[in-house]
Amino acid sequence: MSQQKSLPFQYQFAAGAVAGVSEILLMYPLDVVKTRVQLQQGKGVGEEAYNGMMDCFRKIIKNEGVSRLYRGIGAPILMEAPKRATKFAANDEWGKFYRTAFNMPMTQSLSILTGASAGATESFVVVPFELIKIRLQDRASAGKYNGMVDAVVKTVKAEGPLALYNGLESTMWRHILWNAGYFGVIFQVRALMPKAETKGAQMTNDLLAGAIGGTVGTVLNTPLDVVKSRIQNSPRVKGQVPKYNWAWPAVGTVMKEEGVAALYKGFLPKVLRLGPGGGVLLVVFTGVMDLFRKLRGDDLATI
Repeated sequence: MSQQKSLPFQYQFAAGAVAGVSEILLMYPLDVVKTRVQLQQGKGVGEEAYNGMMDCFRKIIKNEGVSRLYRGIGAPILMEAPKRATKFAANDEWGKFYRTAFNMPMTQSLSILTGASAGATESFVVVPFELIKIRLQDRASAGKYNGMVDAVVKTVKAEGPLALYNGLESTMWRHILWNAGYFGVIFQVRALMPKAETKGAQMTNDLLAGAIGGTVGTVLNTPLDVVKSRIQNSPRVKGQVPKYNWAWPAVGTVMKEEGVAALYKGFLPKVLRLGPGGGVLLVVFTGVMDLFRKLRGDDLATI
């Protein structure tokens, strides 16, 4: 499959940043609901028990107000630019590396490997932001932290600076699986679809490919996302081993105590966000990259 001419890193980074912020502004309430449902152990009790996505939306709005659906958005907004920028820029750079290393054009297998490598790279950027976001989203922490900066200060003071990287291993697994599925599926869907002759057709193709890729990535990584949320929401206490500590043992703990279905807690709001959200990401990223090519006077022909 032919590819458009690659642009330098700074253009990849900027386009990824614009795409990421666009997606988070549209989809953030679904992320709040997803996190609340994932943090609920067992079935919960009373008004704090969420019986699915719509019940969670209803109870948050009723008991805490609409603004609570945007609590903690500061961390994701600050995170989305470097996170999504790193995702697309790392994917492009790893793609160049693997094509050279294996002396072959991009294939679906290389797309999966490239996406997994980009996901591992991305995880180092996002972990501190993810940890603060989750602690702000958790209802139990509502009165504990007075905003993002206060959450950072109190976390570091109580648990040490390295606490901001709690859950790095589980985050790496989450991003490896999502990016491998996302970019691998995008490559295959693009290859199967008829070549777009117009900008509108290209946008439709990208929206569809990105949405399917986002959905597949979400199916693959939701169990790791569930345990990541719990690991990062567990304060580190000196001398105590947290109940949720490492990714795969935590998966086993959740399965044993709550059943396999618990590994897909929050799946509906997550897939509703990252399915269409994956399409939004790809469309905005591609559109901004095309704009950069036009501004640079580059030939849009494929290479």
